[in-house]
Amino acid sequence: MTGDAVIIAKRGPALWITINRPDKRNAINAAVVEGIGRGYRAAHDDAAVRVIVLTGAGDKAFCAGADLQSTGAAFSQDFSRPNVDYADLLRLAQNATKPSIARINGVCMAGGMGLLCMTDLAVAADSALFGLPEVKVGVFPMQVMSLLQDIAPRRLINEWALTGEPFDARAALAAGLLNYAVPAAELDGKIEWLIARLSDKSPTAIRRGKYAMRAIASMSFDQAIAYTESQIVLLAMTEDAKEGLTAFAEKRKPAWPGR
Repeated sequence: MTGDAVIIAKRGPALWITINRPDKRNAINAAVVEGIGRGYRAAHDDAAVRVIVLTGAGDKAFCAGADLQSTGAAFSQDFSRPNVDYADLLRLAQNATKPSIARINGVCMAGGMGLLCMTDLAVAADSALFGLPEVKVGVFPMQVMSLLQDIAPRRLINEWALTGEPFDARAALAAGLLNYAVPAAELDGKIEWLIARLSDKSPTAIRRGKYAMRAIASMSFDQAIAYTESQIVLLAMTEDAKEGLTAFAEKRKPAWPGR
């Protein structure tokens, strides 16, 4: 529905989640958080969906962060609840077992940086701007840092968060926030190229692989190697692994059963 805060649409093997508030620079409100979460859950409930694409409507903004139009509402909380909805969305994405791509079509600021960081891959128009401007309104990118600290160098995060100054796509690419920065006219072509590269691979290997990557993130080497040596044995027992090895031997393209 075009009037919805978030549009969810299947396009081939990909489920596209589009923040649909271009007049507000796709700023985050409760409906946006709910809609993105609904999209992630729908993707995982549909075996035909192989990739999630997260983007913003229009050509000006991916997401400019929290909607600040109603003073204080963006940071209000029911103190009887231990969790914040935006934080729960980041948790949901961290535990996702289907690959996701951020399509950064414009401004990506504040909470929008969190949405960028919660995806597995990211492609931006080379005209996009990024930043953590929260200090300019008296707050700080608290929740965003939870994901950002594992992606970008500490010194750069310090500069972005403490100064609040924006930076361009070239800097975002160099910092590891992006996989690719391309001219705006080539953005969709690059996204489709990535979708194709993901969707022809074993869905079982990707599912179990993402689960394992998440599991070992906080492990020591000894813990991680012990865990992963058992996981490769389990993975080799799946139907996808058997099909992949048979297809390789027969020099043909695999027909993945997804099991």
